[in-house]
Amino acid sequence: MLSSEQTASLAGAICATAEAMGQVISARGAQLIAEDLSAYHPDVIKGALRSCRREPAGRLSLGMVLKHIHAADSRPGKDEAWSIALAASDEHETVVLTTEIRQAMIASEPILEAGDKVGARMAFMSAYERLVSFARAEDQPAKWEVSLGYDQSRRVTAIESAVRAQLITHETGAKYLSDLRIAPITQDGQAIAGLLTGEVRPQVSAKTREKLAEVRCILKAAKAKKERERAKEDQRRRIETYLRKRQKRAAVAQLNIKRAGQPAGEGV
Repeated sequence: MLSSEQTASLAGAICATAEAMGQVISARGAQLIAEDLSAYHPDVIKGALRSCRREPAGRLSLGMVLKHIHAADSRPGKDEAWSIALAASDEHETVVLTTEIRQAMIASEPILEAGDKVGARMAFMSAYERLVSFARAEDQPAKWEVSLGYDQSRRVTAIESAVRAQLITHETGAKYLSDLRIAPITQDGQAIAGLLTGEVRPQVSAKTREKLAEVRCILKAAKAKKERERAKEDQRRRIETYLRKRQKRAAVAQLNIKRAGQPAGEGV
């Protein structure tokens, strides 16, 4: 939040920017715009005003300044956000995503799991754009978080890339990388990772082996239940399609009978 002195200084910068763009703005108008922008960091506002001055046409307004602020808030566009969401759906992948991407995935995941990738994409983008608009209207900065995958080698690559892109801080990235390097992987841990990848190691304790067997049973039962539900849904759709076609054939037959019963020339 800008102080009163910073807000007054910003109002002066707004007047100067308007003058550089060939227009005049009143001191009161500049003050109101400065107050509306006071929730943002001074460097962010300065960068937005600089971008406004570089625009080939247009009049300085609060909307123009906010447009450049939002363009620089590091939130990805809807298409890039969808590609990040798809990567995050792979449990082996480590991805760095915004709060809005994670929340929009909640709306698209059931549709994606049902096999409708196009419908999932549409649901995701609709939810994502709504969430981003709300966050920007509330002056909330982009918040990036790490979603860890099971593949440790990919974790390192993803985290280092996020640090280079300045999506997460060096301290946050160093913490994740440090945790990876100092945490030894026990035989039981390898067995659990193997269960997730389908390559279970035999060198595990009896207790862990028992737990793994229990987990396998649970996963197998859940998979069987999901397949039964999917089969029922497919059968329901086939029946509905058959009934629709049957009704259509009956309607066509009735129409043909009616036409056949009309005297020649009638109905023309």
